[in-house]
Amino acid sequence: MTQLDAGPSTERAADTSQKGGGKGLGGNSVGLLGSAVIGVSTVAPVYCLTSTLGSTAGEVGLQMPAVFLAGFLPMLLVAFAYRELNKVMPDCGTSFTWTVKAFGPRVGWMCGWGLVIATIIVLSNLAGVATSYFWLLAGEITNSTSVAGLDDNKAVHIVTCLVLIAAATAISYRGMTATKGVQYTLVGLQLVVLAVFVVMAVTKAGSADFAATSVDFSWSWLNPFSVQSFGAFTAGLSLSIFMYWGWDTCLTANEETIGSDKTPGRAALIAMVVLVGSYLATGVAAQMVVGSGDKGLGLANPETSDNVFAALAGPVMGPTLGILLFIAVLASAAASLQTTFIPVARTVLAMSTYEALPASYARVHPKFRTPGRATITAGVATAVFYTVMTLVSEHVLVDTIYALGLMICFYYALTAFACAWYFRAELFSSARDFAFKGLFPVLGGVLLSAVFIKTLVDMWNPAYGSGSSVLGVGSVFVIGVGLLLVGVVIMLVMGRRSPAFFRGEVLNRETEVLVVAE
Repeated sequence: MTQLDAGPSTERAADTSQKGGGKGLGGNSVGLLGSAVIGVSTVAPVYCLTSTLGSTAGEVGLQMPAVFLAGFLPMLLVAFAYRELNKVMPDCGTSFTWTVKAFGPRVGWMCGWGLVIATIIVLSNLAGVATSYFWLLAGEITNSTSVAGLDDNKAVHIVTCLVLIAAATAISYRGMTATKGVQYTLVGLQLVVLAVFVVMAVTKAGSADFAATSVDFSWSWLNPFSVQSFGAFTAGLSLSIFMYWGWDTCLTANEETIGSDKTPGRAALIAMVVLVGSYLATGVAAQMVVGSGDKGLGLANPETSDNVFAALAGPVMGPTLGILLFIAVLASAAASLQTTFIPVARTVLAMSTYEALPASYARVHPKFRTPGRATITAGVATAVFYTVMTLVSEHVLVDTIYALGLMICFYYALTAFACAWYFRAELFSSARDFAFKGLFPVLGGVLLSAVFIKTLVDMWNPAYGSGSSVLGVGSVFVIGVGLLLVGVVIMLVMGRRSPAFFRGEVLNRETEVLVVAE
């Protein structure tokens, strides 16, 4: 690894390097399979399916599988941008580092902030879901409604949630090797149970038990142009994009991955193929057996649409195997809770290393080779955020989750555009460079920008989300835009504390990033 002279500030960042990596992380800890598993785990496919199958069916009806495909397209296009940028800059700061080098320190800082705040929101939501399913599963196993009802006790719910957050933080703190070992089991369980559900749903479709709801498969389900309206399509697309969020964790672990320049990009593509395959198979099977109606077991029934698997587990898989579906949802949320610490901790580490955040967050644990302080801080922030939001208002917590899509589109789109701009001098060198470094990333960025703008417009309406408002403006809009503005304020404060970074003296297009030495 070489480090170009960029003045005293870069020397201070370089001093943080230890044996194995430019930032002190444990190099060569994860291979291709482990990296792909971590990417799948962060997305939490079983959790995403149980929480969005119903709402997506409610928006687009039988075209739900088509919307899953449509949501996959911009993510795939952006994944090419991540892959190309990672080849030349395998830095754990990913979106932050790359957009700084493409567009400058301020745009890059806000891109990093978008990733960090989105991750904190997701961690809070995952912890809450894992807690709810823990008590729901306990109630199923003990056949006790009073045990399952403990989740409704706010004090019990919060304490359980904090214990889960602490456990996930501890596992992430111990490094990528510990993370990988836990994930093989949890992700394997999720995919096996999904496969069993798909087989049993397709087998029972049209049977006497489901004669009133079953629908014969049609290839039109995969046609996005059959959606009844553009508004319904964009609403479904927003939900679909959320279902793919997290695959880029493969890239934030790049400095700890074997073959850091190529393996993470390949792992991300593998993870996305596994995800879209799982989503399509499950969506088609669920529609075949119960349809997309809003009555009974129909996927769009408002009484069950926010937790489809809880309603379908028993009828489709039976009382015994149905418990496996509850276990799979709990495993999905718990696994994602643990791996989601990876991107936020490593982004904060990179921002601190390059002086965009206080230097204390650049400290790496000497034994576990992890960003220990950043990991613990993320855990504490998640615990505080969830506790406060739960105590203040459940409506506020729900609206915060709805605002997540804004953050996702924000930093993914910036990263996609950063790829095309960074490689602008190479775009016409070959057809491959034009497609993968320019055309595909720009198309992905444009699609996500369109969703970002449409979401902003929809959020203004108080009816969006929980239905609450602030001075006539939708709460989701206030929260989403407010969180981005908080980032602007923190950036201005850091501008006074770390002027060298914001003058472009620490990290710019000419300086090389601090990466793992091969």
